[in-house]
Amino acid sequence: MKITYLGHACLGIEANGKHIIVDPFISGNELAKHIDLNSLKADYILLTHAHQDHILDVDKIVFKTSATIICNAEMSYYYGAKEFKTIGMNTGGNFELDGIKVKSTIAFHSSSFPDGTYGGNPNGYILECNGKRVYIAGDTSLTQEMKLIPETTGKPDLAVLPVGGHFTMGFEDACIAADFVGCDKVLGYHFDTFPPIKINHSEAKNYFSVRGKELILAEIGESLMI
Repeated sequence: MKITYLGHACLGIEANGKHIIVDPFISGNELAKHIDLNSLKADYILLTHAHQDHILDVDKIVFKTSATIICNAEMSYYYGAKEFKTIGMNTGGNFELDGIKVKSTIAFHSSSFPDGTYGGNPNGYILECNGKRVYIAGDTSLTQEMKLIPETTGKPDLAVLPVGGHFTMGFEDACIAADFVGCDKVLGYHFDTFPPIKINHSEAKNYFSVRGKELILAEIGESLMI
C-alpha cells in the first residue's frame, strides 16, 4: 500500500490498483494549497465522521470521479439523498471489495455536518490488502478499546493516529495508543492545521523515539510504502 499525506486528516491510499481518499479537507487547508484537488484519483472516499474539516471536498471529488463513499450509516443516508454512491457501515462491521478488507472501529469524538445534521457515530478503520494492515484511528481520544485491535484483527503494520491534541488525543496519548494496538510505526495526523493543534515536531518525535517507537510527521504530499 502507498499512503500519501494530503494534510490535516486527509490521506490518499493506493491499494490493489484502487485509489482511496480519506477525509478530504484540502481546499480549505492553507497548508495544502500546493495540492491540486482536481488531479486526485478516487475510486472510494473513506469518511471517519461528518465534521467540515473531514468532508469539505467530498462533493467536488465525487462530481469529478464518481467515487463511492464509505462511511457510517447516517452519513450514507445524507450522501445517498444527493444520489451519491455509498456503502454505509456501523461500528465493528466489515466487508471486502476489490481485494481490500475494511473494518470499522470505535472512535470517541463527536460528529455532525456543517448544516447541523446528525452525523452518526465517529469511527476509525482498519484496511488490509496483500498481507499489509493499516489502522486509521480517525478523530479520537485514547481508548481502551484500541487494545482489542491486535487481539481481533491483528497488529497493524502502520498506525495513523491524531497527535495534535485539543480536539483529539495529543502525541503523548498517541504513543500509548501505539502500545495498545501493538504498532511501533506511527504516521501522525490532525496536527498544525489550526493554532490549537500546532505541535513541536522535534519534541513529539523524540517522545516516541525514547520509547522505542517511530513517529512520522510527513510533509503534505509526501508518500510512504508499507
